[in-house]
Amino acid sequence: MQLTIENLTVKYGTEVALQITEPLTVGDGDRVGIIGSNGAGKSTLIKSILGLVEYQGSIRTDLKPWQIATHMQFNEYTDAMPCKYIMEVILDTKVSKNPRLQELIRFFEFEDCLRKKYTKLSGGQKQRFTIIMVMMQDAPLTFYDEVTSGLDFETRQKLMEKLVNWYQGKTSSLCIVSHYYEELEQMANKILILDKGRVIDYGDKDQLFWKYCGRAVIVFDALPQHQELVKDYRKLASPAHLTALSVRDEAEELAVTKLLLDNNINYRRSNSDIEIMYSNARQKFYGEGQGDE
Repeated sequence: MQLTIENLTVKYGTEVALQITEPLTVGDGDRVGIIGSNGAGKSTLIKSILGLVEYQGSIRTDLKPWQIATHMQFNEYTDAMPCKYIMEVILDTKVSKNPRLQELIRFFEFEDCLRKKYTKLSGGQKQRFTIIMVMMQDAPLTFYDEVTSGLDFETRQKLMEKLVNWYQGKTSSLCIVSHYYEELEQMANKILILDKGRVIDYGDKDQLFWKYCGRAVIVFDALPQHQELVKDYRKLASPAHLTALSVRDEAEELAVTKLLLDNNINYRRSNSDIEIMYSNARQKFYGEGQGDE
């Protein structure tokens, strides 16, 4: 499977919604996390690849349209029949005669929901219903657009655990849009950072983290009494209530953590914090580029 996007421009009226100049490639087994604020161009990118919006430029793939599956953020189904029959009509198969469908129903613990009307399902059950429908396509490339949006924390965690386990060891390629960074830390091996329709960066998740954050980040509460202690270390862009320090090697990490421990300061360490990576990639892009607007 190969998907290459190059010199792509999408306009809504006179406004440029998305502009990609350097080639972006998705290959077999790639799990691409797509991040950016509202209006960054995330959904526009998916719609372009699916041919749902007009664009200029090049989108090349060896896949046929029916080999691409899509989970959109909002989905609605008829309430005229139970979920089991909706599945069977749309998928053109019988649950009782389809081992793969039976496996997905069991895996996502949907057995008790088959006889319910769609509107009677909880938010998490509705997402599991749509995921089953999408996964039944067994597509080489699948898009997930905000698959856990609107769900409570516990339901999101359980659903993401199911998705991670299902795709473990499979060669399927995924493009995942999510504003929950921890979900992308679990699922993605590549990250595409978009902002205001422009590509901030794209590449291997670990390499991007090293590029913008170093070996690891040490994060703790941004209290005034802490700032003087760490003045000699490199601070990263981070949420206002936190201080994030970049450590480049093991010796520096040991020095920082010893300093914090000696002063009884609680901290966490991460070598995959996508939120902090995103903040610093964006800061560097605008700091060295055209400037924020």
